[in-house]
Amino acid sequence: MSSYNFFENQYLGLNRMSLTRRMSLAIFCFLAYYFNSFNSEVGDMYFFIGLFIIVISIVLLFILHFQTKIENGSIILDGLWTSRKVKIDISSLVSCEEVSYSKYILNRSVYNLHRKGTIRFYTRGKEAVALEDKDGLIYLIGSQKASELNRVINKFIEI
Repeated sequence: MSSYNFFENQYLGLNRMSLTRRMSLAIFCFLAYYFNSFNSEVGDMYFFIGLFIIVISIVLLFILHFQTKIENGSIILDGLWTSRKVKIDISSLVSCEEVSYSKYILNRSVYNLHRKGTIRFYTRGKEAVALEDKDGLIYLIGSQKASELNRVINKFIEI
């Protein structure tokens, strides 16, 4: 059963909503620097804040938000630092299907968010895998490799 392994890392800095917010702030700082060029101390402060925001954005590209892996008949979602490890037993799943995560363009990163009867895990992308277990609980796992994740889970469910 361990021949159907899946592994994916999702990084915090690649979320479209967060990246848009940080780049908007950096552009604002650079524009404020340009228009405050007559007051060099204030203008320099805006310039360095804009550079700091860009450096933070680059660092966030390497910070792991969560990791999805399938091993020994379980889906393991391991989060950032203090987040609890979530283990979903594949034998308790009733269905697995590939779906669109959301109708919105910008979505915030979530890990183990319980909302409206659904448990959500998402960092970036448009695709997700919807899992339903025997208790009727729905897991929505956002993934860059949703079709592969769906295929691997469905192979486990069929066994």
